Amino acid sequence: MSLAFTVSGLLVGVLVGLTGVGGGSLMTPLLTLLFGFSPATAVGTDLAFAAITKSFGTLAHRAHGHVQWHVVRRLCLGSLPTALITILVLKSAGELDAGWLHAIRVSIGVSVILTVLSLLFRRQLLEWLARNPRFQLEGRRQAIATVLVGAVIGVLVTVSSIGAGAVGATLILLLYPNMKPAQVAGTDIAYAVPLTALAGLGHVWLGTVDWNLLLALLVGSIPGIWLGTQLSRALPERLVRGALATTLTLVAIKLVS
Repeated sequence: MSLAFTVSGLLVGVLVGLTGVGGGSLMTPLLTLLFGFSPATAVGTDLAFAAITKSFGTLAHRAHGHVQWHVVRRLCLGSLPTALITILVLKSAGELDAGWLHAIRVSIGVSVILTVLSLLFRRQLLEWLARNPRFQLEGRRQAIATVLVGAVIGVLVTVSSIGAGAVGATLILLLYPNMKPAQVAGTDIAYAVPLTALAGLGHVWLGTVDWNLLLALLVGSIPGIWLGTQLSRALPERLVRGALATTLTLVAIKLVS
């Protein structure tokens, strides 16, 4: 079975390399729907997985000067406290019963739907914002909005392991439309590291991390991400993102039904 997990990590890694979409929106539904892991274990293991893989991504983006650290600080100011509070709420619930597991499963589905929307409508949202500059936030209002966005993502990521990838990148771009794409990617990955690390440690405390599964996924995903990055030069991004959005939509329907 560990070979199947490694192959799954490889396939998810390829898709991440191709599209830039965070592995959570792909990996967590895969673990719950295909392999039958409980939603809590899928989320906890994926958060530990994300903390490790995103750390390497942050180092690469930092070396190229792509990380906007003032935005990272604002997002962390909102996301880390809400992630901690969410972990404490889950801990106080004791052993997760069927109701809690169903709620986590639905939250995964909702997060996948948000990822699909961010994939499909990011360009249209940015075009609308460019036509209506009065809605662009600046100064204190921009800072407060960034903290609030971080707070929402902190809860979403801790409960579902999804939200710090495509959803986070889209929201950062809407708040900071003058950012270059590489800066958005670098900033999105950088703030996700402490968030997924804190949430992942929380799930270790909750006992919802499967270490053997985590190792198998890492063995497959690291070369997969490299391979996907190479393939991205040959395949049309629009085609790949469209296929991914369709797949994720079907997954989300299955999760919330």
